[in-house]
Amino acid sequence: MSARLIYVMDPMCSWCWGFAPVAAALIAQAHEAGVPTHLVVGGLRTGGSALDSATRKYILEHWQAVADATGQAFRFEGAMPDGFVYDTEPACRALVSARELGGERVWPLLALIQRAFYEQGMDVTTAPQLVDLAEQAGFDRAVFATTFAQADTRAATAADFVWAQDLAIAGFPTLLAERNGQVALLTNGYQPLERLQPLLGRWLQQATCA
Repeated sequence: MSARLIYVMDPMCSWCWGFAPVAAALIAQAHEAGVPTHLVVGGLRTGGSALDSATRKYILEHWQAVADATGQAFRFEGAMPDGFVYDTEPACRALVSARELGGERVWPLLALIQRAFYEQGMDVTTAPQLVDLAEQAGFDRAVFATTFAQADTRAATAADFVWAQDLAIAGFPTLLAERNGQVALLTNGYQPLERLQPLLGRWLQQATCA
């Protein structure tokens, strides 16, 4: 019997930031039951050009809605300044790099990237900033920078995006429960912990007793 959670998300997705405390609690719940969690990055926005004022206003209004619904902190002042290109591929690739290099250390790096972007207003689309955050998460700076820049890491990141698209995952966060190759949907989109914890508990009981 094999079982795992699959967390499909994007580090620069505001609803994923809103879901972060819930995700952390559910991942810990699964870990206590001996079930690991695999991170898949979704590629919310890739490439593109600098935000115009209308798009920036729309995104900030979206952030406010997430803040109101989840209680997560956002720094609105100075967020996404003129010239900012909202490209989530580099941050996603940083997590794929962490996944390849450090296994469980992907989770502290994810938290650092999310806090840097949403709470501190940092530009987490640049390699130097992402390498700084990886070093804070305990990675060797030079090794991480090399892995981040490799063609294989870019390909692995693109493969995650395709995997999510092939499953027709239209929104993030999405949490899946996989047992013996069979995948069940726990949530697509934000839900509070009190709704998901019992659902995961029942699945874990079945998965670990099978």
